[in-house]
Amino acid sequence: MIQPEKIIIADDHPLFRQALLGTLKAKLNQTQWLEAETIDQLEQQLQANNDSDLLLLDLNIPGAHGFNTLIHVRNHFPQIPVVVVSAHEDHSTISQAMSYGAAGFVPKSTPVDDIFTAIMAVLSGDVWLPESFQGAQTDSNNGDIAERVASLTQQQYRILMMFAQGLLNKQIAYDLNVSEATIKAHATAIFRKLDVRNRTQAVIAISQLDLTEAGFETK
Repeated sequence: MIQPEKIIIADDHPLFRQALLGTLKAKLNQTQWLEAETIDQLEQQLQANNDSDLLLLDLNIPGAHGFNTLIHVRNHFPQIPVVVVSAHEDHSTISQAMSYGAAGFVPKSTPVDDIFTAIMAVLSGDVWLPESFQGAQTDSNNGDIAERVASLTQQQYRILMMFAQGLLNKQIAYDLNVSEATIKAHATAIFRKLDVRNRTQAVIAISQLDLTEAGFETK
């Protein structure tokens, strides 16, 4: 297992933070863990460590106003995937967090081992959501796949087609002359727009439309 170099935890509840770190540090003992208890501390950590692999964000950290922190981070540090860790786990909150760019949503009631699973899923480029939310979304995902694909940018669509070819992130990054982290960020956005969790589900989803690469041929 390849371990991430840096992960930022932004949460003002010391008991929860220490319990989480106690387990995660044992599993990811080569990772540097950076902590923030307020928005100001988080901003300082982000500025000093903009090469972090992941941000675990509590939406209610002091100084935050709703989803503004998530939106700010995604706009100014798009290279850092964000997993929202929240005491709020209603479907509306989860849906909004994902629409504003979160790569995953973990209720604080989630067992720590499952939080670790969520972290590793996001780091590998997948989207992670609570099972109850995934199940509730399944039925609504069938009729609008064409609209979802249409919402992809040209680069996202091109990467999706390369997923369909079975190319690895490293191969795609080489072909497009970008970093592997950039491909992972695009993948997260693609999965969110298609309402799927991973590459396999994305390819299955677009197979319903029998898409080809014809539109992407360049002279």
